[in-house]
Amino acid sequence: MSRIVFINCVFIIFFLGCQEPQQISLPYYNTPDFTPIFIESKTEYQQKISHRIAPFSMTDQHGLSITDQNIKDKIHIANFMFTRCTSICPRMTNNLKAIQETFKADDDLVMLSFSVTPWLDSVPELQRFSERYEITSKNWHLLTGTTDEIYRLARQSYFAEEALGFTKDSTDFLHTERVLLVDKNKHIRGVYNATLPLEIEQLTQDIFSLKKEADFY
Repeated sequence: MSRIVFINCVFIIFFLGCQEPQQISLPYYNTPDFTPIFIESKTEYQQKISHRIAPFSMTDQHGLSITDQNIKDKIHIANFMFTRCTSICPRMTNNLKAIQETFKADDDLVMLSFSVTPWLDSVPELQRFSERYEITSKNWHLLTGTTDEIYRLARQSYFAEEALGFTKDSTDFLHTERVLLVDKNKHIRGVYNATLPLEIEQLTQDIFSLKKEADFY
């Protein structure tokens, strides 16, 4: 009898060990304080998850119109920069080039870099910046538009600053090292410090995780 029990236990351990591990989804973020919300069912998703990135309309470094339709049904990342920045923006841009390289053949990932000085960052300025930093991906858009729209999008849709930033308006200058990960349904799923290579590595891993995530929608 003990031999049979032992063999059964070995079989169970082997069977469980061979099964693919259950996919753990990334948290959702509904509020500027980035309190994580973990979801285990479609019903729970429908009850708890409300925040989405708002519609927008911008122009990229190639003079193309880029709107929220360009990120529909796609994963995207977003950060906020300006071409004349000499502190965090160069580090962010250079680090994000690792994402460009990893996903250069992936049309399901979009990279959005919004200028926080759109009154200075014209299309030609963004084009020069793009060339200087060797931004070659067709899916990495450097964006300019109206100050009000960019700042409202940054603070109220992407929660780009600390929680206090949610209450500010376009008269308060925006300067942040954050890069946000957003799923195909425009929900925020991750926040990272784009000046730190280790956090860019985590962002890369989380993009792959998001691609494998169960579909609740």
